[in-house]
Parts: sequence; C-alpha cells; structure tokens
Amino acid sequence: MAKQRIGLLLALWLGVFVNPAEAAPAAIATAYPLATEAGFEILSRGGNAFDAAVAVSAALAVVEPSSSGIGGGGFWLLHRASDNFSTMVDGRERAPLSARVDMYLDATGEPIPKLSIDGPLSAGIPGLPAGLVHLTETYGNLPLATSLAPAIRLARDGFVVDEHYLKMVGYRLDALRASSAAAAIFLDRGDAPASGFRLVQGDLAKTLEALAEQGRDGFYTGLVAQQLIAGVNAAGGHWRTQDLTAYRVKQRTPVTGQYRQMKITTAPPPSSGGVALITALNILERYALDEVDDITRKHLVVEAMRRAYRDRAQYLGDPDFTQVPVAQLIDKTYAAGLAAGIRRDRATPSAMLPGRAKLQRGRDTTHFSIIDGDGNRVAATLSVNLPFGSGFVPPGTGVLLNDEMDDFSSKPGLPNAYGLVGAEANAIAPGKRPLSSMTPTFLEIGDDVAVLGTPGGSRIITMVLLAALEFGEGNKDPASWVSLPRYHHQFLPDVIQFETDGLSSAQQDGLSALGHQLKPVGRRYGNMQAIWWDRASGHIRAASDPRRQGLADVR
Repeated sequence: MAKQRIGLLLALWLGVFVNPAEAAPAAIATAYPLATEAGFEILSRGGNAFDAAVAVSAALAVVEPSSSGIGGGGFWLLHRASDNFSTMVDGRERAPLSARVDMYLDATGEPIPKLSIDGPLSAGIPGLPAGLVHLTETYGNLPLATSLAPAIRLARDGFVVDEHYLKMVGYRLDALRASSAAAAIFLDRGDAPASGFRLVQGDLAKTLEALAEQGRDGFYTGLVAQQLIAGVNAAGGHWRTQDLTAYRVKQRTPVTGQYRQMKITTAPPPSSGGVALITALNILERYALDEVDDITRKHLVVEAMRRAYRDRAQYLGDPDFTQVPVAQLIDKTYAAGLAAGIRRDRATPSAMLPGRAKLQRGRDTTHFSIIDGDGNRVAATLSVNLPFGSGFVPPGTGVLLNDEMDDFSSKPGLPNAYGLVGAEANAIAPGKRPLSSMTPTFLEIGDDVAVLGTPGGSRIITMVLLAALEFGEGNKDPASWVSLPRYHHQFLPDVIQFETDGLSSAQQDGLSALGHQLKPVGRRYGNMQAIWWDRASGHIRAASDPRRQGLADVR
C-alpha cells in the first residue's frame, strides 16, 4: 500500500497518470485543473468525449480568460470510434461583413499602431459558442445545459486566480483599462489584482445560461446579440446583426500524412498547422535523424521548419476564399524538391529560397486532449489571440472579445504580433476566417495513439513537430513529449528562436558555425497537453506541460 501511495505521489508530481489495462481508458489533459475536473464531471454523468470537450471548452473560457473564451474561437479535431470517423469542427472567428483590406492602414498605407490588437475593431465574430452547440447536437450524448453547468457554476461562484493570470493581466493592463466593463471584471479597482484575487463573472454566467437554454440563438440572436452589437459599435467597432446570425461552424476534412510508420491526422486550412507539420515531416523523412549527430539533426529540423513556414507565408489562407494547394504542399515528391536545396554543412538564408514573392502575414491560446472509455478522442486548440484578446467586453455580456483580426495580413510582407508575414491568400475580406497556427493532432503507429496540441502562437507548429518526431521514433511517454526543450524557426525573421534551456551552449555554438542566427526567447514557452493510448492493452497515459499548472488525469 505504501508503495502504491509513493507511486501515486510521484505521478502527481510529474503530471503524468497511467491507467491499467483492466480499466476502460478515459483521460483528460488540460491547461487548468478546474477545466479537467469539469470534463470528468461530464464523463461521470454519462457524457462522451465530445460532451466532455464542450464542458472543458466552456470551463477554460471562464478560468483561463487570457487564453480562450466564448468571445473567441477554436478548432476541435474529433475521432469517433464507432465508425472510425474523423473530422475537424472549425469554430474559427470570421471577419465582420464591414471589414476592408485596408481597415488598419492610415492614409499613407502604413499600419495604425495597436488598431488590430486592442479594442472592438480588432475582434472577429466569435465562433466558440456555435462550436459548443454543434459538438453537442451532432456528437454528444447529453443536453447542452448539462455540459455547460460546470462553467456556469465557475463563472457565477468565482475562483481564485493563479499566478499566470496575474502575469497576463500585467501584460495587457492598458487594453483592459480601456474597457470599463473589462476592468470591472478582470481588474481590482482599476489596477492589476494581487495574489488571492477571486474572479467572479456574473454577466458571463448569464450569457452561458442563455446559451444553455436557447442553443445558438442564446448568443447569436436575442438579448445577448443585441448587447454585443451595441457595445461593439458604441466603442468604435462595426458589427451588424447579420454578422452574428450568419455565423456557422464548418466541418472540414482533416489533413493526413505518413511519416515512416506513423499516420498523422491534423488540422486543415484555415489552420496552417497541419499542412506545415506534414510538409516538415515529409522533408525530414528523407534523413536518418537517429543516425546523425545532434547538431546535424537540429540543423536539418530547422531547415525543414524554414521551408514549411515559407510555404505557410506564400500559399495558406481561408479555403472558402482562396485556392490552397494542399495536395501539392503535402506531397512527398514536392517535399523531395524542398529537401534538395538543404545543405548539411550550411544554413540556407531565407532570402535565398525560391518563389518568395509578396509575403503574407495567434499569443495566448489553450489546448486540451481527451480520450473517453469508448475510444472517442478530441484534440482541441482554442484562442482569443493575444492575452485577454482585444481587452474589450461589451457591457452586460461578460464576453471578452478576441483580437484575431491581427492574424490576417493587414499589409503583404508586414509581420503581425508574432512576427509572421503573409501574402494575399490571408488578406482581410468580409466574412473570411484568418489563418491560424493551431495544430490539434492525432498520431498513430499500429495500436499506439497520441492526442496532442499546444498554445504558443507562431511556435505551435514547431512544438507539435518536435513531439511528433519523438513519438515517431518510438517514445511512448507523453511526459517526455510535453517536456522537450523547444527551438523554432518560422522563415522570417531568419533566426532560430529557443526557450530557456532549449539549446545548450554547445548546440548554440554548433548551429552558429553552420551559419544560423540564434535568438533566445528568454523564457520557457508553450503548454502542451498530451495523451498516449495503447488500443490493444488499454494502457493509457496523460501529461500536462510542466511549464504551467495544468492537470492531466486518468480515471
């Protein structure tokens, strides 16, 4: 008994949980313990993974407002075990119908500072509420009101915020102060709150109750919609009734690929994540990474990242508005052509890559992973873009709006808040979805299944890539995937970014000798949530990124 207690304490300390074969596997890994508990509460009431995803999404919207919210959007990658069906529910925000390609530029054609990141003009039409309704009505077992109950309770009764909340408030203090409704909720008498602050969101609880009782009409029509439109327009935005009533989620066929023995199922456009992930893996498949020295391996991975992000900048956008050559970009023959320009002894300057015409243009985001007792699974990445999104709350709603309009290319070749550049494929247009880096992913090797994803803005794709390489080389420990040291290249700027301890001094010296420019980020980044499951034995493990205070559990 003592040994079992010691083992459990060790597992709790590591954030890793293992379920034996005799128990039906059900695992949840989220960025916040209260959200993980909400998911398990719904599973215990007879819900499936999709009902739990609704509960977790809504709970995260309450307890992690710097990262997601019902004023934002997201992608839910789903797999239904009964018929082996996979799909992605696209609840990405849309540009308002009043949006213009030059809406953030001054008379000289230059960007107006902060206009695309602060205040209501930076907000796209939220998709998360419609996503919750769609998941419930199409895939769930329980009524929406049941799945939203934990989030409503958390909003109404409140909870004590964590240190990350306090840090993010400090980062976005000016934007929150500019909205009196936001300041009244998220600040303490106009100032950043101190440790022990209890966040109570009564108006948000009422909005969630309207959604629970009326479905999509509870948000996109009626009183809540009127309050949203009135609040946005009074503060300088331009929303119309039709912006809300016309919003619909999209069901999209996932992008799939193969890396050696590993099958990849991941996010399609308007996410750039899946295409870039598979492009990079297709390039790297041509090398025996396990046989080369450490510096050469990292060099080759960086060169694959560089080329995948170059294609992201050039070709990717909302597939409903622009033709995205997905089949070509994930083709192995195409990858062979990209790999042909890679030298093992020298970095390729991004300026030397061919076809670099006009270049195109999310920070805080959240991710969760779920597998239920029937083998249904969900990988979901949700976002409001920068911490606390636009910082704006329409009075009376409690809804903190996103600033996802900054994910469009406001001007070709101009970097956005994450340093990403883009082309006309991601230009602003009425009703268009902005390009995203969110990369919810399933990986499979035989009976081994991985469910994973992470927040991290432009670095999301490379974090998932590093974890996928680990799994593809036989590492079945999700605690290892989420703990990997992280480094990143996104084509422009032409530097290898790396987190604290992401590259050793020897690795930095070796990469510099090959001609790479390096830039330390100065902190640890990302918040990966991952699950490994062996379908044959029933063994399951879940892990939450040690960089933050999430909770992974198996019950």
